[in-house]
Amino acid sequence: MPQHITLVSHALCPYVQRIAIALAEKGVAHDRLTVDLANKPRWFLDISPMGRTPVLKVGAAALFESAAILEYLEETQPHPLHPADPVERARHRAWIGFGAECLNDIAGFYSAPDNSSLNMKAATLHARFRLLERQLGRGPWFADDTFCLVDAVFAPVFRYFDTFDRIGDFGVFDGLERVTDWRCELADRPRCRAPSDRTTTTFSPGSSSGAVVPCRECSERALARYHHLPETGAQECNIRHRNDACGGHLGGLPTRSPSPG
Repeated sequence: MPQHITLVSHALCPYVQRIAIALAEKGVAHDRLTVDLANKPRWFLDISPMGRTPVLKVGAAALFESAAILEYLEETQPHPLHPADPVERARHRAWIGFGAECLNDIAGFYSAPDNSSLNMKAATLHARFRLLERQLGRGPWFADDTFCLVDAVFAPVFRYFDTFDRIGDFGVFDGLERVTDWRCELADRPRCRAPSDRTTTTFSPGSSSGAVVPCRECSERALARYHHLPETGAQECNIRHRNDACGGHLGGLPTRSPSPG
């Protein structure tokens, strides 16, 4: 009998989102439990040695760190998302690590203290994505026609820019045709989308990923506050901020680098 699976998550964690996407792509039924990382409960610290999400509860066991969780899912669940060839599989793992570095750069971008730092961080992100541009073929996904774990990792990376683009043009994707197309394909894939206004609890095969991000209004307002930009169009959030469907009660965006989880 399959062991019961629960994804312990946080509304703003991109490392949780990559696990949620992988579970959805594999059609794995699971529960989802959200924790407040600003007020970590004792039970959570007991199962997460580093005090961060994601944690995957498998029966009585608790797995932490997203890279380890992804590998566990690959080894135990159907519909593999890694290539069969060992060399290609290792290459994909390396680009998953590259995705974590991109998340660190994104954190530096939206927390830049001044315009000069902001422009420097935008240039760093452009350089990162230019390296990715050289890896992409003509198919819709990282591995051409086959959706893989690298896609699951970069879908949450690109989702940050849905908010940034509403604030201004920072030139991060200038001249990067393949990366831009890849970003659009990921945004259109149902299992990579975030639900708009619901708290996720139980997922069944065939459902959307349930990767939760802050609502548009809260995210726009947060980024505007960081960089003293006009908050045009950023109306009051119509989602109760205690509802985990919106991270607005935490400021809309994390205030520090999203620690690899």
